[in-house]
Amino acid sequence: LERRLGGEPIAYLTGLQDFWSLSLEVNTSTLIPRPETELLVETSLELIDLQDARVLDLGTGTGAVALALAKERPGWEVLAVDVVLEAVALAERNRCRHGLDNVSVMESNWFAGLAGRRFDLIVSNPPYIEPDDPHLLQGDVRFEPRSALVAKNRGFSALETIASGASAYLKAGGWLLLEHGFDQAKTVRALLRASGFVEVASRRDNQGHERVSHGRKPG
Repeated sequence: LERRLGGEPIAYLTGLQDFWSLSLEVNTSTLIPRPETELLVETSLELIDLQDARVLDLGTGTGAVALALAKERPGWEVLAVDVVLEAVALAERNRCRHGLDNVSVMESNWFAGLAGRRFDLIVSNPPYIEPDDPHLLQGDVRFEPRSALVAKNRGFSALETIASGASAYLKAGGWLLLEHGFDQAKTVRALLRASGFVEVASRRDNQGHERVSHGRKPG
């Protein structure tokens, strides 16, 4: 009760959080999965009309997005990566918890360990908050790992790294989907176009904010 009165998120106290149709183990090494991130899952399922797609989830955290996609599409082969070893271990426990054999979890700093691999879909909910954003001092985010929240260059450094690097790891015609801040969509669309993506667009979350932007590799 003392921890809760101090504002610590209920999910960290119970060690569990629901996401999509899954109950996931959570701990302080990762973000708590949020309802708005389900838009990444929804949009992926809408855009990818393949029975046997190969999918990459960058910065998987609890494994939420990767595991939701794997559950919805048993024929998809999903690779979930994170640079934080505790997150890799947590995502693997969540994979086992739901018996999803079509997911693999590994340590990688974005694309660093993925040379030679090609995917039909790359998804990511990377850090995208500015280091001096006042929201970092409020609510649940006070208790969450800064490395999963904050990015340099006004919150865009991780988004830039992924947008500029993704094409080399996508099959022709493959899609990149990125979650971002409520006021970042215009810049993210510009990043995607500058990186050669076509059919660039953004989707709104339940609050009406442009929350996910995506583009397709030509071919």
